[in-house]
Amino acid sequence: MKTISISISDLEYNQFGIKNDTLSFSEFVDIINKEISKQALNRCVQLAEKYKLSKMTIEEITEEVKAVRNAKNNH
Repeated sequence: MKTISISISDLEYNQFGIKNDTLSFSEFVDIINKEISKQALNRCVQLAEKYKLSKMTIEEITEEVKAVRNAKNNH
């Protein structure tokens, strides 16, 4: 088994919710994946608000999806 050392700031250590100074690689990957997912979700919310999509009803979303699929299938 190989060991690598990664340095992060105290802020990042706390931000990622790290509890141990020693992590397995899979634990490290899980932490990073959660942070990337959180950032992507926040970006999606920002875009939805920017383009007024956050105010759409489920029915409006369903109709929009159907319209896009129909347009794609007709080309």
